[in-house]
Amino acid sequence: MDMVSAFFYNLFMTVGVIVFAPLLFVKVILTPKYRSRVGKRLGFGLGKSPCADGSRRPRIWVHALSVGEVASARNLVQELRRKYPQGIIIFSSATRAGESFARSTLHEHVDCFAPFPFDLLISVRALLSWARPDLFVLVETDFWPNFLRELIRRGIPSLLVNGRVSESSLARYRRFRWLFRPLFNSFRALAMQTEQDAMAMRQLGVDPARLAVLGNLKYDAALSGGVVTPGLDRSALRIPEQALVWVAGSTHKGEEEIVFTVFQELLRFRANLFLVLAPRNVERGAELAAMAARHSFAACRRSLDETGEGSVLILDTLGELASVYALCDVAFIGGSLVPQRGHNPLEPAVHGKPVLFGPCMEDFAEISRDLLAVGGARLVRDGGELRAGLALLLDDPAERERAGRQAQKLVASRRGVTAAHIGLIRDILAREGRG
Repeated sequence: MDMVSAFFYNLFMTVGVIVFAPLLFVKVILTPKYRSRVGKRLGFGLGKSPCADGSRRPRIWVHALSVGEVASARNLVQELRRKYPQGIIIFSSATRAGESFARSTLHEHVDCFAPFPFDLLISVRALLSWARPDLFVLVETDFWPNFLRELIRRGIPSLLVNGRVSESSLARYRRFRWLFRPLFNSFRALAMQTEQDAMAMRQLGVDPARLAVLGNLKYDAALSGGVVTPGLDRSALRIPEQALVWVAGSTHKGEEEIVFTVFQELLRFRANLFLVLAPRNVERGAELAAMAARHSFAACRRSLDETGEGSVLILDTLGELASVYALCDVAFIGGSLVPQRGHNPLEPAVHGKPVLFGPCMEDFAEISRDLLAVGGARLVRDGGELRAGLALLLDDPAERERAGRQAQKLVASRRGVTAAHIGLIRDILAREGRG
């Protein structure tokens, strides 16, 4: 980003702060849980630096936007810890949900969970002076001009891992090429998921020498996530042993009404059908319990450890969905019947479960295409097609087995992506004299 672009960008950010600061102030006052997080993202109250001992151990800062990106990074962080047992691993996420998920799944491998700064120069400089990383690793997306520009100014190399470019993102990047081209070229290397993603970056003017196609980290993440949480079985969730279980995972507003309507229709001829509904936002548990009641279902909420004789469980907890997929007979991926870009279909696939999803799978375009190609998934465009797809799979055990087996074989065939990314990280650190 040249000086003129930087000036106008920071002018825009300054105006934005002036306009929105009163609203943020009110939210912080009214919502205590935001106070500490907002202050730290501004660069205040950071506490002791992870580098306070003055050692020269390699310091690696990994940043993941939210829950999905944290899940992608899980294997990478674990392998970094194995390769650099004496190193300092710093991890950040831009959302509260992402940070909570990271703390619950990566605490054994991370030395410090850091706030990610607002893209204000004063905040960015405060956080980087506190963390002093030798390498910054960005997972998939979350590009901030001041942060990346400050890395260059300080001589800190950055690496994009699991990079992807959707059609909508490509259009946006082209529209603001003057901003994004220098941002992308600021990375020492960009590890893209597919050749198509790499081609998009070349079209945007990224130096081809910086690009590598290493595959999708989500495949290795799915394989490691295929281990079921001990004790999390049908009995623990009070699911009848003989029930046919449909898990609707990571659903959004606009999808749950469809799910309950379809479930109502299917239940007429399948009395042993059981629904596990896992909303993307776990704070919507009470809302969905009320929605279930309007459809004449007695729903139990997992977060409250409720008991009952109903046929609906609302999984309003963090970190359990991947394991619960192992208990189902068929899975539906939420965020795909409404324009929310979809969620991870590999989580049920790794357990050998057939998958259904809608047309809005932009964030998992390659994975969804691969699953459809091998017959491990079915595309459903609306409630009617969802009902038909579920009915076919629920009534045909052999087809369920075949589709699930194909999905599982696809995941296993993509093993090894994490090792390729670790090799790239080691090369960069070695060139910096920090390997």
